Amino acid sequence: MPSPSRARGDAAEKAAATFLKAQGYTLLARNVSTRVGEIDIIAADGETLCFVEVRSRSSEEFGPPHASVGRRKQARLRAAASAYLAARRLHERLCRFDVVALTARPDDQCGWDIELLRDAF
Repeated sequence: MPSPSRARGDAAEKAAATFLKAQGYTLLARNVSTRVGEIDIIAADGETLCFVEVRSRSSEEFGPPHASVGRRKQARLRAAASAYLAARRLHERLCRFDVVALTARPDDQCGWDIELLRDAF
């Protein structure tokens, strides 16, 4: 049985995927592992290949979820995306990094408040 935080993370990734589809993205892959890290979601937005980081929090007590994507995490995501592109020989593809930030609604409400940051970094 997964830990409560892992279960919340899985639910957040599923909600993010559903949200991205509703925004017109085409989902290509989820939880892609490379030799340098994992990419939560890879999707196409038109001709643009999007590497999407999903961040969730149970509240904004410690700040919004997207604030946790600092320089170190951005560098790891860039390296993972570069490895993904190299392995698939997609060097010429237009790419960007998006973040989907999810905050759990209070107990009396179901679901998430979702924010999409296109071209986040």
